[in-house]
Amino acid sequence: MRCPKCGEGKVLHSYLKVNARCEACDLDLTHARADDGPAYVTILIVGHLAGFAMHLMWSIWQPSALTMALTVSVGVILLSLALLPRFKGAMIGLQWAKRLHGF
Repeated sequence: MRCPKCGEGKVLHSYLKVNARCEACDLDLTHARADDGPAYVTILIVGHLAGFAMHLMWSIWQPSALTMALTVSVGVILLSLALLPRFKGAMIGLQWAKRLHGF
């Protein structure tokens, strides 16, 4: 979640809000719009990992349905919260590299 131009300044502040400018190189970040792309990628990755985790849990331990639902739900929530800002930063970096949205 560093500036795609200089690698020094931060792109995001307060979890998912994009800074107006990079504090290190003064890159204008107001044109960076990730919209729903990071959310779709997060759902895709976390959904596949959760399905694989459920398959492994059931084939190895065979826990009760409640135990499996609670365990996988907590894992999905934590993983989604951890990955979403990283995917948003990656999407902004991709936009900058491809010169999209006014960069």
